[in-house]
Amino acid sequence: MRPRVAVLGATGRMGAEAVAAVEAAADMDLVARLGSKDSLESVVDAGATHVVDLTVPGSTEANVRFAVEHGLHAVVGTTGWDESRRGRLEDLLARHTGVGVLIAPNFALGSVLATAFAATAARYFESAEIIELHHPDKADAPSGTAARTAELMTRSRSEAGREAMPDATESGLDGARGAIVGDVPVHSVRLRGLVAHQEVLFGGPGEQLTIRHDSFDRASFMPGVLLGLRTVASRPGLAYGLDAYLDLGA
Repeated sequence: MRPRVAVLGATGRMGAEAVAAVEAAADMDLVARLGSKDSLESVVDAGATHVVDLTVPGSTEANVRFAVEHGLHAVVGTTGWDESRRGRLEDLLARHTGVGVLIAPNFALGSVLATAFAATAARYFESAEIIELHHPDKADAPSGTAARTAELMTRSRSEAGREAMPDATESGLDGARGAIVGDVPVHSVRLRGLVAHQEVLFGGPGEQLTIRHDSFDRASFMPGVLLGLRTVASRPGLAYGLDAYLDLGA
């Protein structure tokens, strides 16, 4: 069936890009664009089959719950989906078995690949840290992409039997060593002029590997959003990370 798409958060920068991308796609229709004050019921009234949620962490769970309860597939780019929220969503999806939901910390295909490469590299290096750089209007730190990358790297290190990373720091200012996500230090930079950037640094005896991805424009996220919309209905249940829809050999 041809997706009939409603974009939530359509007045934001990401939402506006999504509206334009869906309108330009020949194989789907944009049927609703909602701002923060619009009623979710208008999504149903418009006959939507798919929802794109690009709102804020405080409203995303309620938005996605509404979509699932009304049989609408959801593609979600809003951050804040910790394990407890994902657990509640999985319980809900178990009662709505035909509905698919994709939650993607990042929709840029290059970023998804960089995270996958970092997870693979993590098992081979003694030390690893993440630096993520975003515009100063970003509400969360660290970014959802950095948290996802650190989570996968930690899992990879654990599976490889890696010991704790060496660090002889005995004193320091709060936050100087970054936030520890899993067992990976993550450092967040917020600067005007940036969009979304991430470096993963790996160190071993006598060498360093850097995996970096840069999004210079929010248009870089749209191929992933459209991939999600084209795929989610065929993947009932919850998928976390766009890598679930890519053949990465993992």
